[in-house]
Amino acid sequence: MKVGIMGGTFDPIHIGHLIAAQIACEQAGLDEVWFMPTNVPPHKENAPLASAEQRLQMVKLAVDAHPYFRPLDIELRKGGISYTIDTVKLLREEQPGIHFSYIIGADMVQFLPKWYKIEELTALITFIGLMRPGYILDLEDLPVHIQQAVSLAEMPLIELSSTRIRSRKAKGLSIRYMVPDRVYEYIEENGIYGS
Repeated sequence: MKVGIMGGTFDPIHIGHLIAAQIACEQAGLDEVWFMPTNVPPHKENAPLASAEQRLQMVKLAVDAHPYFRPLDIELRKGGISYTIDTVKLLREEQPGIHFSYIIGADMVQFLPKWYKIEELTALITFIGLMRPGYILDLEDLPVHIQQAVSLAEMPLIELSSTRIRSRKAKGLSIRYMVPDRVYEYIEENGIYGS
C-alpha cells in the first residue's frame, strides 16, 4: 500500500490542503493520504492559535467523508518538536507494510538538504513535490540522494493559506468556502480565531 503523508499545523486545514492531497493522490498513484497535524514544527516561530485537540478535530471533520483521506495523530501523541525522521521511524514501526511518501510544496523541496538527518530520511521514504504554475525548480541542483527520492506533481495555483484565513477571521470577515463546511461550523461554534 502507498500512503502520502500531508503534514502541517493545519491552523486551520483549508480547501487548498484537500485539493493538494487529491492531486498528489492521483498523480503519484497513492492508495490513501494521511493528514498529520504537527505538534511543534521545527521551522515555525509562532505556536498555532488553535489547540492540538482543535486542530486534530478540524482535520477529522475535513477528511471524514473522503474514502481515502485519514487523520493521523502520531505527532500530537508523541509531543515535543516534530522532526520528520523521528515520525517516519515511528510510522514504519507501527505500519511496516506501507510505503510512505511525504507531500510537500515544491518550494520546500529545495530546502530538503537542510532537513534534519535528510540522508537517513531519503533512505526511508520518498517525497512528492507539488509544483505551482510559474514556480521553477531544478532537481539537478540538489544532491543525488534527494533527486532520487523526489517525484513532482503539477498543482493548480490556489492563493489560500491558513495565515490568510486567520487574518480574515480576526478582522470579522467570512472564511466560508475557504474551509470545508464542517470545519467552518466548528470554528464558529468554538470561537476559534476571534469568531
